Amino acid sequence: MDVIQLNDHDNVVVALKDLVKDYIVTVKGQQIKLKDNVDRGHKIAITDIAPNEHILKYGHPIGFAVNAITAGEHIHTHNTKTNLDGIQSYEFRQQLNANPFQNEQLTFQGFKRNNGEVGIRNELWIVPTVGCVNGIAEKMIKRFEREVGDIAPFENVLVLKHNYGCSQLGDDHENTRSILVNAVHHPNAGGVLVLGLGCENNTLHEFKQELGDYDESRVKFLSSQEVQDEIEAGVALLKEIYKAAKEDKREAVPLAELKVGLKCGGSDGFSGITANPLLGRFSDFLAAQGGTTVLTEVPEMFGAEKILMARAETKEVFEKTVDMINDFKEYFIQNNQPIYENPSPGNKAGGITTLEDKSLGCTQKAGTSTVVDVLKYGERLKRKGLNLLSAPGNDLVASSALAAAGCQLVLFTTGRGTPFGSFVPTMKVSSNTPIYEAKPHWIDFNAGVLLEQEADGVLREFIQYIIRVASGEWLNNEKNDFRELAIFKTGVTL
Repeated sequence: MDVIQLNDHDNVVVALKDLVKDYIVTVKGQQIKLKDNVDRGHKIAITDIAPNEHILKYGHPIGFAVNAITAGEHIHTHNTKTNLDGIQSYEFRQQLNANPFQNEQLTFQGFKRNNGEVGIRNELWIVPTVGCVNGIAEKMIKRFEREVGDIAPFENVLVLKHNYGCSQLGDDHENTRSILVNAVHHPNAGGVLVLGLGCENNTLHEFKQELGDYDESRVKFLSSQEVQDEIEAGVALLKEIYKAAKEDKREAVPLAELKVGLKCGGSDGFSGITANPLLGRFSDFLAAQGGTTVLTEVPEMFGAEKILMARAETKEVFEKTVDMINDFKEYFIQNNQPIYENPSPGNKAGGITTLEDKSLGCTQKAGTSTVVDVLKYGERLKRKGLNLLSAPGNDLVASSALAAAGCQLVLFTTGRGTPFGSFVPTMKVSSNTPIYEAKPHWIDFNAGVLLEQEADGVLREFIQYIIRVASGEWLNNEKNDFRELAIFKTGVTL
């Protein structure tokens, strides 16, 4: 197969391999001679398209033709422009879908916490209240590991390094504290040392107040300026946590306890054909099991937001979705930036033309399930099912926001490849086989096989892999020790 038409109403097809000028493709019995060379993942017109006529992909407009286009021409940024402009108004026109999956009573091996939450990892974390103590935290870990030797039952010891916590005002200050507080509560952490300097504006006193209830045997605090030897004091506290965790072990828990973030980055023309639809089917499957998925990257919903709004469970959820979309557009406007200039150079090289093109592919990660809640940046999950989360498209910031919301695992689709990981396991799912074969030390699962293999079989393989990962199998970002925390910044730094 040379090309694929994603919807019967589309006036374009997507090239499945590099095609040369004058090559003939067949679409529904019609032979079309190519007017241009077309790279894999890029679009080809299958009918003549008049100036200002919609370009249709996924059954929806992804922009309009800026000039007359004939069948066989390459469709891309040179002859297509976005239809999006300004802030839109929305009406609640609910259209819910039946979930195609049933509850199969599946389980994974996780760590039950005293507050009822479940972790898929048992790690010991140092959470700095301010970036000034990142180096101290690393020295503490090295000495702790040297003195303890075998750190089991902990599977890893990690510093959640960041460069904030001081010289911040307003929302930036609150965002930093909220993300760090949420990290302390994260079920993948079997124990946490909150490490401060002593003079930062993210004070330990206020941090504890926002933290609320916590397990005092598993969460400890240290202000470095208040002790003579902060390394010795910190290691002593880590050993106390370690002693409290000695009996931790995995046990069978329902798949309903799994909370999974949905993210994409370095997308290409196949992302909306293979990897993102695979995540969408998994999202629907997990919802049927009583589990939770979270879609974020608000700028990559622009142009496809009405599809999500129609699936809002209630009028209140619809209005929260509208506020999330419009608040992010206002953020662009307040900073004098164009709202709809989103596809990156890598996206465009991979075949994505407009923001609608990107968004219609991106939102497929959310499947067809009902949207049960919308979270602001820094909020934690409250309801099981499909949630939306306000965060930017930036890979590290959005993935960190998903982890801070309570996701134990992030599924990350990519067509171009990326090595990073958030501070929770971050599974890379490739949209095409060549990047999987080129970067096996980055990519964990190849969704490119969906171009040749039956979708249900690939989904079942994917589900079983996720269960193994939730039960302890490490991903590439963990093997490579690529673990990052990035916090959203919008304002002034003192």
